[in-house]
Order: sequence, then structure tokens, then C-alpha cells
Amino acid sequence: MLRLSLVLYGLVGTVLIGICIMIVLAVPTLSDRSMTLIPMAALIGALVAAPVTWLVARAILLNGRRVVP
Repeated sequence: MLRLSLVLYGLVGTVLIGICIMIVLAVPTLSDRSMTLIPMAALIGALVAAPVTWLVARAILLNGRRVVP
């Protein structure tokens, strides 16, 4: 699962970082301070991408199997 997670992290991380940066740029009150908020948005996107990637990889690997908690 680690290899799949590492491959997916490149995709999921890029998407989430882009979404966070676009939010900063699209909201007028945030875009005034974009020089400080864009790096923070990128960091938040990268941090959020780790658990999301794990969930996606787990769902891919368990596809077709019955999940018993």
C-alpha cells in the first residue's frame, strides 16, 4: 500500500495544493495578503493530502473486498 500511496500522493497533493491556492487567489480579502497566504495554503494542502491519499489507496486496494472493521 505504501507504493500506491506514494504514487497517488503526487496527484492528490498537487490537486489539493492547487485548490487551496485558488481559494486564496479567488477571495478578494485574502488576495490582498497573497504573498504570505499562498505558502501557507500550499503547506495546508500538502498536509491534508497525506491522509486523503491513504484513504484513496485503501479504497483502491479494498475495492471488491468486504470491509470488516
